[in-house]
Amino acid sequence: MSLDSLKSRIPDYAKDLKLNLGSVIGNSELPTQQLWGTVLATAIASRSPIVLRELEPEAKANLSPEAYQAAKAAAAIMAMNNVFYRTRHLLSDHEYGTLRAGLRMNVIGNPGVEKVDFELWSFAVSAINGCGMCLDSHEQVLRKAGVERETVQEAFKIASVVQAIAVTVDTEAVLAE
Repeated sequence: MSLDSLKSRIPDYAKDLKLNLGSVIGNSELPTQQLWGTVLATAIASRSPIVLRELEPEAKANLSPEAYQAAKAAAAIMAMNNVFYRTRHLLSDHEYGTLRAGLRMNVIGNPGVEKVDFELWSFAVSAINGCGMCLDSHEQVLRKAGVERETVQEAFKIASVVQAIAVTVDTEAVLAE
C-alpha cells in the first residue's frame, strides 16, 4: 500500500487529482515531518478507509513515533473542536460564544512535537472539516510564529487534494459493489 497504489485507484476522469497528489506530496517544499504529518492528519480527517490504508504506511515510515502520534492527535482533537467551534459560530445566538467550553484539549498545549507542526496539521484538518473559526485561529498562530503564507497554503492544498481523492475513490468503490 502506497502513494502509487492510491494513484492507481484514481479513475481517468479524475486525472487532475492524480497529478495533483503527486505534485503536492512529491514537489512539496514542506519539511518531511510537516508534509507527512499533514498527509496523515488529512487522510484521517477525510474519513476514507481507502485513503487512510494507502497513505498511512508511508506517513508512518516518514514520521518519528512522536510525530505519528501527534498527527493522529491533531485529527482527533480537531474532529471535536471543528464541530464545537463551527456550531458556536453558525448559531445566530452569539451568547453561546460567551459560555465556557468545558472540553479537554490538553494535547494542543503539549502535542509532543514542535507547536508549529501541530498547528499546521490542525489547520489542515480544519480545512477539511470546514471550521472557519478554527482556520482563522490556527492560521494566526502559524503566522505569528513566522510561518509564511506559502507554507499555510501548502497545508490546505494537501487537504483539498486528499479530500477530493477520498470522495472519488470511495465513490468508485461504492459504484463497483
